[in-house]
Amino acid sequence: MASAHPPRDPRPDPPRDPPRVLGRGTWPEASRIAEILRKETVGGALLLLATVIALVWANSGWSGAYQALRDTTFGIQSLHLRLSLGQWAADGLLAIFFFVAGLELKREFVAGDLRDPRRAAIPVVAAVCGVTVPALIFTLLNLGGGAALRGWAIPTATDIAFALAVLAVVSTHLPSGLRTFLLTLAVVDDLLAIVIIAIFYTTFLSIVPLLLAAIPLALFALAVQKRVRAWSVLMPLALATWALVHASGIHATVAGVLLAFMVPVLPGARNGGPDAGPGLAEHFEHRLRPVSSGFAVPVFAFFAAGVTVEGLRGLAGSMADRVTIGIVVALVAGKMIGVLGSTFLMSRFTSAELDDELSWTDVLGVAMLAGVGFTVSLLIGELAYWVAA
Repeated sequence: MASAHPPRDPRPDPPRDPPRVLGRGTWPEASRIAEILRKETVGGALLLLATVIALVWANSGWSGAYQALRDTTFGIQSLHLRLSLGQWAADGLLAIFFFVAGLELKREFVAGDLRDPRRAAIPVVAAVCGVTVPALIFTLLNLGGGAALRGWAIPTATDIAFALAVLAVVSTHLPSGLRTFLLTLAVVDDLLAIVIIAIFYTTFLSIVPLLLAAIPLALFALAVQKRVRAWSVLMPLALATWALVHASGIHATVAGVLLAFMVPVLPGARNGGPDAGPGLAEHFEHRLRPVSSGFAVPVFAFFAAGVTVEGLRGLAGSMADRVTIGIVVALVAGKMIGVLGSTFLMSRFTSAELDDELSWTDVLGVAMLAGVGFTVSLLIGELAYWVAA
C-alpha cells in the first residue's frame, strides 16, 4: 500500500538568508524603532526629557561643561559654516524639523483639509489670530522696554510636537476632527513663524548666495518632479541649498520649508502605467519623521533649553521680568483669545462652518494647547536676544 505522505526530499534545505545588519541590530529592529519614534507621544516625551536634562545640567555644579559643549565650534570658516554645536542644532537640525513640517503643510494644502477653502477657513484664521493676538499682548506689556520688544514674536509659535503629544495621550475619547483642526492650526502657525523669522530676524542679507541657492533648489525640484528618490542625488542638492541660504543671512530653517514645498504630494504613475504609488511627500515624511522627532528636535531642545536659573532667587527674579511676564501672558491668554475668539466669530458671522464632530469645549482645549510654545519659540528667543547681543 502506497504511503499517504510523499517521500521526504533527501536534499538539505537551502540556507536562509541572514537578516540584514544595521550596526549591531537588524533592519526589522531599526524599522520597529522608527515606528515607535513616529508616535507623537514618544516625540513629545523625548523633547521633554532633553529639556529636563539640559536644565538640570545647566544649573548643576557641572554647568561649565554644558556651556563648553554647547559652544564647541567646528566647520569650514570659508563657507560661513564654522558654528558651535548649539548653532548647528538651531540652524542645521531644526531645518529637518521644518522640512517635515513643510511636507505636512503642503500635503494639507494639496490633498488634505486645507484644499477645501470652506473647511480650511476657520483653522487658518484661528492660526493667524493665534499669532497676532499674542504678539500684540507681548508688545503692550513691554512698551518702553527698549530691547525687550525684540522678543515680540516669541509667543506667536505653537509647538507641534508637544501639542500633538498631549492630544495623543487623551485622544481616545476625543473626535477625530480635533487632531485635524489642531494640526492645521499648528502647521499654518509654523509657516507664519518662518515668514516672521525670514523678515524680522534676518540681521544681514547677502544677495549673491541667496541667488545661487536657487540653482540647487531648482535642480532638487526637477529631481523630485521626476520622482527621484535616491538620497545620493537629493541630499547634496538639499545641503547646497541649505548652506547657501545660511550664507545669505536668512535663517537656514527657511531652506527646509522651501525644499519641502518642491516635493510633489500626489502619486505619480509608475512605469507609465495607470497604477500610482504614494506621493514623494508622504514617502519623505515617513522616512524623516523619526529623525526629526527622535533626534533633531530633542538635540535642539537640549542645547537651547539649558538656561541658568541661579536658584530660587533667580527663578523668582525671572518670573518678575517684563519679558517673562509678556511671554507667559501672551501664550496662555493671547493664544486662547486669538484661537477661540476668531473661531467663534468666523462660525457666527461668516459662511464657514466648524466641523460637526467638534464642540466648543473641544475648541477651548485646542486653544489651550496652542499656547504650548517651545521649539520655535526658543529659536525666536535666541534670534531676538542672544544673536542680537
